[in-house]
Parts: sequence; structure tokens; C-alpha cells
Amino acid sequence: METHPNTTFYNRVSGYYDDLAHSSERESTENGWKLLSVQEGERVLEIGFGTGHSLVEFAGTVGPEGKVVGIDVSTGMRDVAAERLAKAGLSDRVSLDVGAVPPLSYEDDSFDAVFLSFTLELFPLEQISEVLGEVRRVLAPGGRLGVVCMEAPTEEIRETFAEDAYVWMHRHFPHIVDCQPISVREVLEDAGFAIQSKSDTDIWKLEVAMLVATVAGE
Repeated sequence: METHPNTTFYNRVSGYYDDLAHSSERESTENGWKLLSVQEGERVLEIGFGTGHSLVEFAGTVGPEGKVVGIDVSTGMRDVAAERLAKAGLSDRVSLDVGAVPPLSYEDDSFDAVFLSFTLELFPLEQISEVLGEVRRVLAPGGRLGVVCMEAPTEEIRETFAEDAYVWMHRHFPHIVDCQPISVREVLEDAGFAIQSKSDTDIWKLEVAMLVATVAGE
């Protein structure tokens, strides 16, 4: 199994990651759930499940006939997520995998929905298209991709000091500030997705996008 370069860091912070990030990310992630609108009986994959909040939400929604799968680079995050699922009584509906992405070790057309929350922007820019290509492969016809991510400001909008500082911190201290804002609409469309809905908010004056997309032409 390939090891992600930040695996050690995420293992170390898994026990208190919610204190570091979840409190600020929670509202955006929950809005992402609403846009994705997972239904009973669906098969859902989350890439980068972290401490498992979205897995609990999806497992409760899909019901006993549905299935949820999560993949993350961190065994520490897996253990925290597994404990959260057990407390919710939902462990039997969720499979937790640990490994680097890409590739995805799932069959073609395996999922009705794929979700990434504050995860897509963690990948190196040159690798994002490969990740999205794998997402296209595992999505069933008519399936949906839900993304919540830090969004790069448009050319018409001058970058704020906070955005400049965030980008600088990411470049110099990636283990502390591990996200890099991306032009998410452009990235998804270049990878063959069509945007179906989009909502925007901000965290600490930084733009956050919540989107649902389908494979273009379906």
C-alpha cells in the first residue's frame, strides 16, 4: 500500500482534529450534504473521510439497504471514525479503507454518489484530474459528485490579505495549512463533469464552494 506523505501528520492529530478543523468546516460540510441529497438505498463513497461525521450522516440516510464506503490515508482517522460509527450503531453499513488515492480500488459504476469535503484541494494540482478521472469511473450512470472545497478567487476579485497569507502558509508549512484554494468549477469541467448546483460561503474570509456535478453528457 502506498503511503501518503502526510499520513504521519494526520495520524498524530486524529485524536483532536475536530478541535482543529471541524468546528470551522462543519457548516460548509453540512451544506454539502444537503446539496448532494443522498437517498435511501444508495451506495456512497467518501474520499478523505477524516473523523467520520459525513459517514455517520450518509449511513443514517441510506438505511439498511444502502451502503457507505470511506477511504482515507490515515489509520488514526479510521480509528476515530470507526468509534464514531460504532457509537451511532451504524458500523454494519460502512466499510472503512485506508490507502492513498489515486487510484481507487473499486469496480466501475460502484457508487451512486461520491463526496469530498475539504479533500480535493489537498491533492497536488497536477494529480487532481487523475483523482476526478477515478471518480468518473466508479460513479454509476447518473451518479453525483459532491465537493466542498476552498475556492481560488476569480480574476475579477482581488485576493484579500487572508487569502495571500493562507496560500503562503500552505506553501511553507503544508503540514499545518494543508489545503490550497482551487478554481473548482474549471477543474471539474475540465475533468468532464457538468455542474448541477453550486453554493458559496466563506471561512475566515476565505471563499468556500459547495458543488454537485454529474458526468457531462449523461
